[in-house]
Amino acid sequence: MTQVAGSAGDFQLVHHVTLTGSQFEIGQALTEEARRLGWSPMPVDPVVGRARRTWFERHWPQQHARMDGAAAVLGLDPDQDELALDGLSFVPEGSGCSALWIPPSAATDGHGRVGRNYDFFPWTTSEIMGGTPRPDELPMASRPYVITTVPDEGLSSTVITMNEFDGCMDGINAAGLAVMLLIADFETAAPPENVSPQVGLASVQLPRFLVETCENVDQAKQALLGAKHYDYGTPLHYLVADAGGQAFVWERGKDGSEHIIDVGDGPLCVTNHLLHRNPDPMNLPADSEASFGTFGRLRTLYERSKGATLSPQDLRDSLRAVAQAEDPAVPFRTLWSTVFDTADRTLSTRFYLGDGGRYSEELVFSAR
Repeated sequence: MTQVAGSAGDFQLVHHVTLTGSQFEIGQALTEEARRLGWSPMPVDPVVGRARRTWFERHWPQQHARMDGAAAVLGLDPDQDELALDGLSFVPEGSGCSALWIPPSAATDGHGRVGRNYDFFPWTTSEIMGGTPRPDELPMASRPYVITTVPDEGLSSTVITMNEFDGCMDGINAAGLAVMLLIADFETAAPPENVSPQVGLASVQLPRFLVETCENVDQAKQALLGAKHYDYGTPLHYLVADAGGQAFVWERGKDGSEHIIDVGDGPLCVTNHLLHRNPDPMNLPADSEASFGTFGRLRTLYERSKGATLSPQDLRDSLRAVAQAEDPAVPFRTLWSTVFDTADRTLSTRFYLGDGGRYSEELVFSAR
């Protein structure tokens, strides 16, 4: 494990972990680190627990093997059904965010790229819940991890996570498939009550599932349509792009309907409203106090990218144009800003160190 950005005196202190070996061994290593940070397995209905293990074994064997590794660390029978051995969480989840896909045809160098801002509260968990910080309590997003996994079999990948060692917020794999999550409908976003692990993919596990099992957009669409998934926290939607120049946004309606939104060979913008309900970027509603500027941010990204050929710097400038203001009245900050290069199989990230425009230098991580 290597410290790559920030320090104890900065808002964020970021570590990069590279894990190799079998998925069982990777699961052991992730569980040991999660335990060090305070994670413990969550009780689950044994009927659900048995069905969850069976689903992972059939549809996401990498995760199933890592759960066996978790059981070994905890001294548990891997076939036990009473405890969920995934969800290696160490802080709460949920985020704002903006993202822009530039296909190869619209890039000055022919490389498809996705840029994204990860926007989140700079507060502690206690403050988010309406209380005051506990002694020595750190902001919930202050210790992100970059995790590179190079398994003995299957796709290697690099992901960024704020809170889940078996999930992620951003990820790219050795085939050039990039995935990122964003809040789906900020105006109505609210975490569901009394949530417990269900069968299938939790919200933050979905990106990790795709980068470990799919090589391109066509495979990702089929994987998502065939998977069970559920909201484990605030409902999210996802931008998926590949090295072949394809991209789409995946989201679900309130009725559980599944939607794939793509725009063919052109830029694709996504912020924090459901695109299947607002498909025309030039005919969006006005922002309200509750919408967190989602419509304005998307309009800005669209206007900067429509009909244009963008350089890598143009993409970075577009992200900065929709970054969160350093305003005490605004409860969000852009905590990292990432550019995925699907041709080079890399992600490049700047991490937030504190107000005053303080960010780390841009760090480049490879998925290969």
